[in-house]
Amino acid sequence: MQEPILNEHNKQEHEPAHTAEHLLNQTMVRMFGCERSRNAHIERKKSKINYNLDTCPTPEQITEIERTMNEVIEQDLPVTFEFVTRDNIPEGVVLDKLPQDASETLRIVRIGDYDICACIGSHVKSTKEIGTFKITSTSYNEGSFRIVYKVNQ
Repeated sequence: MQEPILNEHNKQEHEPAHTAEHLLNQTMVRMFGCERSRNAHIERKKSKINYNLDTCPTPEQITEIERTMNEVIEQDLPVTFEFVTRDNIPEGVVLDKLPQDASETLRIVRIGDYDICACIGSHVKSTKEIGTFKITSTSYNEGSFRIVYKVNQ
């Protein structure tokens, strides 16, 4: 089968940090009922990601985010993908972040049974390849909660 043509990706992410972004998005959705982040900057040295939250998480909740992330990473979940058309989107996939010119065929990335989303970025093959997830700082300003993190392989 010929691989479908997707939109070109305009950046080269650090695969472990980018895959951790997927897990962090799902962790935040599960813990706080918020949406996935619309604003992330993912790099090898450190990554930043913002979430819209009504209140700032407590220090205990921030510790729990980090603990949950490392627990999920340790499960060594497979990272797989499939190509689907827009009229065949799996349940749980939200498409509101897609660019206007997104192709008709989408790549869906699954991380075990923990997360699923449309993405054209680069990923590790399993969560253990992410290494250790460490929150290096957080901040909260007018409803925006920022997490700065790094991963150590």
